[in-house]
Amino acid sequence: MDDGTGSGLFPLQRCKTVHLVRHAQGIHNVEGEKDHNALLSPELFDAHLTLLGWSQVDSLRKHVKDSGLYKKIELVITSPLLRTMQTAVGVFGGESCGGGVNAPPLMVENTGNSGRPAISSFNCPPILAVEYCREHLGVHPCDKRRSISECRELFPAIDFSLIENDEDILWKADVREPNEEVAARGVKFINWLWTRKENEIAIVSHSGFFFHTLKKFGGDCHPIVKEEIGKHFSNCELRSMVLVDRSMLGSESTCSNYPVRIPRGIDLPSDNSHKKQPEKPSAD
Repeated sequence: MDDGTGSGLFPLQRCKTVHLVRHAQGIHNVEGEKDHNALLSPELFDAHLTLLGWSQVDSLRKHVKDSGLYKKIELVITSPLLRTMQTAVGVFGGESCGGGVNAPPLMVENTGNSGRPAISSFNCPPILAVEYCREHLGVHPCDKRRSISECRELFPAIDFSLIENDEDILWKADVREPNEEVAARGVKFINWLWTRKENEIAIVSHSGFFFHTLKKFGGDCHPIVKEEIGKHFSNCELRSMVLVDRSMLGSESTCSNYPVRIPRGIDLPSDNSHKKQPEKPSAD
């Protein structure tokens, strides 16, 4: 906030628009609501969406289509857990696969016992899986991912190239990741976004990850604005925010600025017009 103005002004090339989406309702959400200890059950390993969750996905997809947001998004980043990938492809993927389209599907039929048809990768933004934006690591089997080999079979057109290990070596059965480490991982993820060329990015992640990460932002804002940034996400909720590069993390290029390239001549600002103008040479 600058000198009490209540506003901030930043060059466009120092800004990105991020559309944050929490995954739709998963089976672990239902069971955990009944009994928190249920989250320790191995039966909830890499939890999939419920029927209600898929209904939430369909509603959000309609919203991003009707609002025009779908056409603006250049990249979708997803946590590599089943529920986030199902949400990402359901909201931002192509239509259900049909004949005549020769492209690998984003999701194969009935992934995660969904009963859903395969989802096409045709004419939709690329979807990239990133470990940084996973949920709290450890202890809860619902937060452990399956192997990347299996993920590729279920989601052939998602890009898993940034994930180095096939098996989930980050999740520990007896150690729950501290909140401070989740937040630090989240800030690292936010800073990593500046290595990307895309300026309009959707991020499909988790309640805990968003909550602890976003609490690190907004300290220089009005308390109500800070609360808007950091409040808990509901299932399949979308919030759009502007990310500002204050520390020269990103590129300096922009397609909208137009620097003057032709000879300019005298360019004295009008508020300096009282100053003496350069004398013109005499005509003789």
